[in-house]
Amino acid sequence: MNKIECFKTELNYIKDKRLKESAKKLINMLPDYFFTIPASSTGKYHPKYALGQGGLLRHTKVAVRIAHELLNNNNSIGNDFQDIEKDIIIISLIIHDGLKSGITESKYTVFEHPLLISKLVFDNYKELNLTLDEAKLMTSILESHMGEWTKNFKGKEVLPKPLTKYQKFGHMCDYLASRKFINVDFINNEII
Repeated sequence: MNKIECFKTELNYIKDKRLKESAKKLINMLPDYFFTIPASSTGKYHPKYALGQGGLLRHTKVAVRIAHELLNNNNSIGNDFQDIEKDIIIISLIIHDGLKSGITESKYTVFEHPLLISKLVFDNYKELNLTLDEAKLMTSILESHMGEWTKNFKGKEVLPKPLTKYQKFGHMCDYLASRKFINVDFINNEII
């Protein structure tokens, strides 16, 4: 499987060549299961397009597309972010659920997956050719992408809530991509 090819459209949203190369390296680090599993292991929390074979990939593409559309709306929200910040947001959304079923695939969603993907980025940021500040911004978006759902099944606070405009924007895009009332049409895992 050519993992990069799966995100050809989304990679073209990234303007900075160095960051685009970083994104490609990150995509290649994603486990194979990411490209085949549904977005929801139970089917309860995502729309139809995000279920079944490749559902998580499609969910991710919709979250990235929502971000791309909003970030290009310069009269509204787009001017609130610099180009490098926009690229980091796009990359963060491409990989936000990259370890959703854990480092080794588990049957169900691993609640701490935002922390796992954040650690992957931070542990490898130099090899990814990210600056420390870029890595910190990306990891903060990744860690908080679950929004208000910060407590594990035991009721323990595990994940940080989104506080910054970057974190809130990342969560908003992921949240909208998971709403059941939104229908997105795909052909061969590409939004049409």
